[in-house]
Amino acid sequence: METEQIMERPSLGKGFLFAVSAYLLWGILPIYWKLLAAVSPLHILGFRILFSLILVSAILFSRRNFSWLRFFRDRRKGTLLILAAFTLSFNWGLYIWAVNSGHTIEASVGYYINPLVSIVLGLCFFRESLKPLQWAAFGLAMAGVLISTVFAGAPPWISLGLALSFGFYGLIKKAVDLSALESLGAETLIASPLGLLLLLLPFTAGGNSGQGLSYVSELPVPVLLLILGSGAVTTLPLYLFAKGTRLLPLSTMGFIQFVAPTLTFLEGVFVFHESFPPRNFLVFGCIWAAVILYIISLKITPRQSKN
Repeated sequence: METEQIMERPSLGKGFLFAVSAYLLWGILPIYWKLLAAVSPLHILGFRILFSLILVSAILFSRRNFSWLRFFRDRRKGTLLILAAFTLSFNWGLYIWAVNSGHTIEASVGYYINPLVSIVLGLCFFRESLKPLQWAAFGLAMAGVLISTVFAGAPPWISLGLALSFGFYGLIKKAVDLSALESLGAETLIASPLGLLLLLLPFTAGGNSGQGLSYVSELPVPVLLLILGSGAVTTLPLYLFAKGTRLLPLSTMGFIQFVAPTLTFLEGVFVFHESFPPRNFLVFGCIWAAVILYIISLKITPRQSKN
């Protein structure tokens, strides 16, 4: 027994390091996109799709892994991956636009409530059961959304768009038997025509409307390097996340995942100086209380299962 515990500790410690690193990288991603503010968000999305495909395919080919290219042979899997590709592209595009349009705080709300949205989607599509604390957490999160709607005069579309798109993406991925890198490779391959189309179309960038991609050649070298790195900042945290999930229990991952939206929220308030009126403390009070109840519900489950 003692030998097993000694062997488990390094794996748990390594898993924790992988998971925290992944969420820290995701948490500081808004700063990366802000540094690309001179580039149209839709052009950034196009570059992100294509450079992610190039990097992931290079990694998979170096491992002599070609199975992900055969996804179209299975009609069901191919259909699901097509849906996943365009759901993920929508999520990426909305997130980049939100950050570079001054809505980073709203984006953070989307990823705070995403786990709760995923729980409800699991209930609807897989008939998974919800514990009382999880119902209470979902109720508090929805109360926060409703209060935000009343204050703003409109639903928080950015938060809901991010939470729902990523929730449905996770739902689709649950039904596809591919590793994280294989799945990303197939999804970016499917989305590559969209990426190319986005790069060929003119979009607003740097305050000028209707610009084609020619303006990119006039950008400073550091910005061009950041564009080239868009595939790496997409792939690296995903790889670390996949490694972490194999070594850590669900309850631990459930807790760590809130590192990213917390960093995003803090960046929105203290780095980007976005507006945060006092009334928003009521909204975030509901969201944070929901997060705490959700984390508690994950912690309770393992203890109960041992009895």
